Amino acid sequence: MVASAKILSTEFTNGKLKNFNDAKRVYYDGYWVRYYPASDALAQKKRLIDQLARRVFHHTESGINTPGRKLEDVRIQYDKEQNSSKKRVLAAMLAGALLNRGVDILTKIVELEEIGVTIDKENELLKNCGRCFLGALEYGKYIRPVRAKEGLEELWGEPFKAFTMPMEQFYETRYIKLAQAMRDIDSISYNLGQLFNPASSFNEVIPKINELADCCKQVTETMRSDPAMIEIWPHYVSIADELRAYKPKSREGANNAERAMARRGKELILAGVELMNDMANMRIPLPRTTQDFIHKCETFSGKYGSRLKH
Repeated sequence: MVASAKILSTEFTNGKLKNFNDAKRVYYDGYWVRYYPASDALAQKKRLIDQLARRVFHHTESGINTPGRKLEDVRIQYDKEQNSSKKRVLAAMLAGALLNRGVDILTKIVELEEIGVTIDKENELLKNCGRCFLGALEYGKYIRPVRAKEGLEELWGEPFKAFTMPMEQFYETRYIKLAQAMRDIDSISYNLGQLFNPASSFNEVIPKINELADCCKQVTETMRSDPAMIEIWPHYVSIADELRAYKPKSREGANNAERAMARRGKELILAGVELMNDMANMRIPLPRTTQDFIHKCETFSGKYGSRLKH
């Protein structure tokens, strides 16, 4: 079993490196996050931007992952479209095409470097690549997210930041966000535990919620190309599936109010599961959504708190 992603501490300064049994980790804001060495080599930038682009498209509305070769066709259609709703969709498609064109150009630059052709930072290809990422960032505001109510703007901006920032600086921003996401995941599991642990009909599910939180933090901090994912991912998916299938225990002869509490309690648990999953896969904190969820826990407690203790 891969060790827990979270080793909470307040004794170290941000950026401190330390070896643990499973991996080298770096400390940020109370968490020891799995560490990956950074390099400014274009090949590593290209691999990272590829991963960031795939992730952001996974969390956006369907149909905007437009191939870079169709950039001019989409731009022409966008410029002449008069209907505001259609123009919004075309703007989102244009953002996707610009992002993919930037990735395409960077891929070719890396291929040239691999055969010994040096590309200077002032080369027009690199400048064009940067303009594509900047354009994708500009039009990205028109894209709709699939699920989460926040975070898409941050995700969409990451390929541009990865292209323009030194890798060490970019990784530092990511470690901070990963630690913040872990904190929000812990907050969700803690609030569910505090809410449902006193209830005999729910308390058996608390260890599974804590287990999922631990898995979500591991998924959050681990690059998809890391061999550790072969062990982490199946465990994460199986625990999430178990929680989705969970049914609260119901005593014989339960009345309507008790059945309503069980049904709404399960809905709240499932909402927490999906929110933790969103953060694990987006790899960013969702503070407003997390606070909304905590408020739902408080509302549930206010309505059913006395019944939960039976």
